[in-house]
Amino acid sequence: MKKDLFYQHIYMFYSFVFVLSIMNVFIESESLNYLIGLLAILMVIVSFSRATRLFKILSSSFLSIGGFIYLYSGESLLELPSILTNNMLLLTLLTMLPWMNSVVRSGRFDRTINKLMRINASDLGRLYTRSSATTLTLAAFLNLSAATISQDVLKDTLSNVEQKVMKSFISISTLRGFSLALLWSPLEILLATSLFMTDVSYGEILPWLLLISAIIFILDSIWGRFHFKKYSYESDDSVELNQADLKKLRNKIAHLAVALVTFLGLVIALGNLFDLSFSLTVTLLIFPYSFVWSLIMNRRKTFWIIGWNTWKEKTNTMQNFILLFISLSLFSYSIGSTTFLNVIQEPLLAISQYPLLVFFLIQITFIFLSMFGIHPLGTLGILTTLLTTLLTVYNPLSIAIVLATSSIATLSVGTYGLVVTLTSVNLELSPYQITISNLVYALVYGGVGSIIGYLLL
Repeated sequence: MKKDLFYQHIYMFYSFVFVLSIMNVFIESESLNYLIGLLAILMVIVSFSRATRLFKILSSSFLSIGGFIYLYSGESLLELPSILTNNMLLLTLLTMLPWMNSVVRSGRFDRTINKLMRINASDLGRLYTRSSATTLTLAAFLNLSAATISQDVLKDTLSNVEQKVMKSFISISTLRGFSLALLWSPLEILLATSLFMTDVSYGEILPWLLLISAIIFILDSIWGRFHFKKYSYESDDSVELNQADLKKLRNKIAHLAVALVTFLGLVIALGNLFDLSFSLTVTLLIFPYSFVWSLIMNRRKTFWIIGWNTWKEKTNTMQNFILLFISLSLFSYSIGSTTFLNVIQEPLLAISQYPLLVFFLIQITFIFLSMFGIHPLGTLGILTTLLTTLLTVYNPLSIAIVLATSSIATLSVGTYGLVVTLTSVNLELSPYQITISNLVYALVYGGVGSIIGYLLL
């Protein structure tokens, strides 16, 4: 009972460490950094029992390998806490994401946008693009919950469609729209991690990510239009919009679009003005931006109620990420500070004259490992050594694009990934069926990113 009570309030401990981390970004105190490192060790200890089996295995592997190399290199154990803070800012960003989710929910944008999918179309081919675009729009702010919201609406809308076709349509359109939004969303941790590892700015990579997203969206929409056009449907849950309703809907969508563009603009402007990293800029901006937005909409009370409960719940249950990121700090430091890099330097340099091949191999690695339950964040950790070498050979922007597209593409095919698992449960569909149906899409997704990255070398 006492243990459950402790974990219901563990957000206080986590938040205390995160606040210290942000403070130290500006103070740059070695003593404070050491204290944060000691607290990071305590975070790992208290988080381990509540983490899932997969993340326990991943973090234990990173800690064991990183610890062995660290000791073998003759480093002092007393200095260990200082190197465990490298990824603390990414964890801080993670804990702030629910506030943006909450302001969108408080403004009821999720309900408004989904009306678009209740307007009748003559066949599923025409509905496909609309469904994908709706999920994409929602996911830019709501992240994971956007997929489930869209799926629930589509299940009602397509209630008269044959079950097999309905499940296939929903799993394909929502997961693909979801993955396209996260490619450029400043709220996506995989993008933040890719930029963090390559030291590329968000403003520098954003135009290319938007281009890749647009290319894939157009290609996928054309495919969906022809693949599903043979299926007609009639909805019992359609929405009839008069001119006034249509104008209101357009205004709501325009409001959301302006809010998104404003947020992206502020992230780029403030990052450049104050020379802040992407992760730090988004972390500092999310809450004040969300709060001001709630004031403009006159939804301050709803925002606080939804936001506080959501934030507390999410922060209380972030043990998986705490284990992974802190263990990655040790692993990355140990690998990068030893002569181990020299062991792989020569074979990598031997194939570095074929960059497109290297990029495709990175992409295949992400997809292959995701099918066995390896989270793309874990794959990024596994590729740490490779990336350290490649960044000395290739344009960091190209590497960042390849990492972002390769990792985010797995969200539509990761057999044991969270979004695929939720979709599987929601639709009573085998996760392997979902993986197979989106495999070609994921390969094209990563392939476009690899080609764009290659052209920018």
